[in-house]
Amino acid sequence: MVELLEKHDTYQQICDHLKRHDSSNGRAWLGQVREAAMNRFANLGWPSTRDEEWRYTNLKPLIETDFSANETSDSIPTPDTLQPFAIGPTSAQLVFVDGCFCPELSQTTKLPTGIYVGNLNQALNDRGDLVRSHFEKSLRDSSDALSALNAALVKGGAFIHIENGIDVPDPIYLMYLSGTSVTPQMTHPRQLIIAESNCRATVVEHYASLRNKVYWNNAVTEARVETGAELTHYLIDRDCDQAFNTSTLCVDQDHNSRFRSHTALFGGRLVRNNVHVNLNGSGCDSLVNGLFVASGSQHMDNHMRVVHAAPNCDSRQFYKGVLDDHARGVFTGRIVVRQDAQKTDAKQTNRNLLLSDNAQINTKPQLEIYADDVKCTHGATTGQLDDEAMFYLRSRGITGTAARALLIYAFAAEGLDRMDEQPLQDYLSRELIQRLAQRGLLEPAFD
Repeated sequence: MVELLEKHDTYQQICDHLKRHDSSNGRAWLGQVREAAMNRFANLGWPSTRDEEWRYTNLKPLIETDFSANETSDSIPTPDTLQPFAIGPTSAQLVFVDGCFCPELSQTTKLPTGIYVGNLNQALNDRGDLVRSHFEKSLRDSSDALSALNAALVKGGAFIHIENGIDVPDPIYLMYLSGTSVTPQMTHPRQLIIAESNCRATVVEHYASLRNKVYWNNAVTEARVETGAELTHYLIDRDCDQAFNTSTLCVDQDHNSRFRSHTALFGGRLVRNNVHVNLNGSGCDSLVNGLFVASGSQHMDNHMRVVHAAPNCDSRQFYKGVLDDHARGVFTGRIVVRQDAQKTDAKQTNRNLLLSDNAQINTKPQLEIYADDVKCTHGATTGQLDDEAMFYLRSRGITGTAARALLIYAFAAEGLDRMDEQPLQDYLSRELIQRLAQRGLLEPAFD
């Protein structure tokens, strides 16, 4: 208890420092938001295994680490350093190092008229009223302690505003690089995406390590998808094996909108991935798709919630996990159908592959239905490699090791096949191969 109070005092000091900075920049309202969020965090307390939604994830290693918040990055990588993280053509690129915006590595010059992409600090100057309204609303609606802590300590992030009818040709790329500091650092980035009516865009949120250091990214992304708009969001985690990553994606969909969420988790010591989608207007279509690959002692927790609040909406959840060594995985998927959400069509599927007797998965699919004219299904499977498939491949002259590699890749790659952006699909396929122990057998086939 004493340690938790000391942690809160440290975070309160950081919050007070940021409030003074807000006041000096004429943003007293933001300081008030921070203080209210810090009070919310103090009242909620750290999530624990006593909380049902955190039953299988113990944050003790994170809580016990002494994190500090950088004012500036200790080093700025060169453009060549970014080459391994290149995902293909982009319409805009924002790069952050240890939470600090790097204009030298960012570019927004290729954007057509009607699109604003900028770091959050600049957006507070350029479009302060719009940012403020969303900040204050998200604070009122938040019941999550880590999201409240993010609101209290947020210092950087991205603001994306796509106006009515605009088609963004290539993905908007948000690159978060960490690991330049000797001491453990924490960042609380916040992304706000507004996709106005009938626009179309793709946003990629990518977290990766420059060095194998201890750090914590606690991110919140909010997206508003207005009538007839189409938004696709990618979350890629390539953090090092000492890193902590907790992220929350909150999406509100209006009438006849289309949203796609694709998640690929490969790195991190402890990862918590929340995806919350609200289908607020009739005729919405939503896909929540993900792949998590863990080995060693990694822990990856995926928590999905899709709320149908209006009639005639479709949603699909597909999540796959591949776990090796002593890795732990969690999938909690929840579909909520409100009373007015008649004609709902919702499906949830979670499939997991255990490659070791010591690997473990906890899966909990849930349906909560208050309407009577719906079509809802859910299912979860956990198993090992198919002996019959292994025999089939080996009977055709393929070695046991190669057959194992092919079957693992085929199982995992199904999640990538649902992605529309071919350069991103190719990038993640290569990353998947790198994560597999038998990559030497697969790489020649995909060169």
